[in-house]
Amino acid sequence: MNTYPIKFEPILQEKIWGGSKLNTVLHKNCANDLVGESWEISGVQENISQVNNGEYKGLSIVDLLETHKEDFLGNKNYARFGNEFPLLIKFLDAKTNLSVQVHPDDTLAKEAHNSFGKTEMWYIMDHDEDAEIILGFKDETTESSVLENVNSSNVYDIFNTEKVTKGDAYYIPAGQIHAIGAGVLAAEIQQTSDITYRVYDWDRTDDAGNKRDLHIEESISASKKTLSDCKKSINPSFNTSSEIVQSDYFTTNIIDVKHQYIKNYSNLDSFVIFMCVEGTAVVGVDGNIENISTGETILIPANAELVTFNTESAKILEVYID
Repeated sequence: MNTYPIKFEPILQEKIWGGSKLNTVLHKNCANDLVGESWEISGVQENISQVNNGEYKGLSIVDLLETHKEDFLGNKNYARFGNEFPLLIKFLDAKTNLSVQVHPDDTLAKEAHNSFGKTEMWYIMDHDEDAEIILGFKDETTESSVLENVNSSNVYDIFNTEKVTKGDAYYIPAGQIHAIGAGVLAAEIQQTSDITYRVYDWDRTDDAGNKRDLHIEESISASKKTLSDCKKSINPSFNTSSEIVQSDYFTTNIIDVKHQYIKNYSNLDSFVIFMCVEGTAVVGVDGNIENISTGETILIPANAELVTFNTESAKILEVYID
C-alpha cells in the first residue's frame, strides 16, 4: 500500500439538537444550522467514508480495507475486525442538550443488534459559559429502575452534572448513563456503532410535533453503575504523546506540537488517526504531506513508519488500537 496522510469527506448529520459551530468554527460545509455531527471517518453501513485526497481519492474506507487489509489496519486489527473499520470518529456541536442516553456493551449489542457495542470518549474543544454534561447517577446506590420515571421535574435530582472546561476529556464506557449538554463542541472517538438508547429527551418535539422514541426497557438492561474515572487527567508535554485513554477499544493520546516533531510508528501494529483540535500543522509520511487544521482529521495506514509534524503550534489527538 502506498502510504500518505489520507483525508476523508466529512459526513454531516443533521440533529434536532445541532447548531452552527461545525460551520462557523470548524468550517464544515453545512447546509443549515441544524448539523450536530461531522462523521470524519466512518465504516457504519449507509454512512461509509470516501477518500477525498491523493491516490485513493474516490475510494471508500471499505475499498481500502478489502484491498490493503493488514497494511491498512494492522495485523492484529485485521485478524480481529476483518473488513469492518472498528472506530467512528466525529466532531459534535450541541446547540441544545443531547438526550440522556446509554449504549449497550459488546455482548448486549451482539445479541440485540448483531453489532459492536459503543464505548466512547469526548475531548472538549470549546463550550459556552456554564455548559455541562450529565455523567451517571447523582447517587451511586440508585437502581436502574428509576429510568422508568425520568421527567423534567426530577432529571437533575437523578443524574450527576459536571461543568466542562476546554481541554477536558471523558471516557464513557458502554453502560454509562450520559448526555452532552447545550453549548459543547467536542471531538468524539467511539466504537463503530450507531446504537443509542434514549432515557429522556427533554420533552422536545420535531417540526411535526412528534417526540423522538425513548428506549426505557433497553436502557435499564444496558445501564451499569456509575464509574468514578470518567474524567481523565491530562498532563501534556511539548512534542510528546501524552495519554488520555488506553482501553481495549482504542488508545487516545494528545500531542502538543511545537515547531517540528518526528514520531516513529514502526513498532505500532495499527493505523493512526490524527484529529486536530487546535491550530494547524503539516503532516508528512514517505515524502507526502497534507495540511491539517482545527476540525480536520487524517488517517495514516498501519504500514507507515516515520510521521513528521511541522507547525508553529497545534494540539492533535492521536488515536489507534494497540
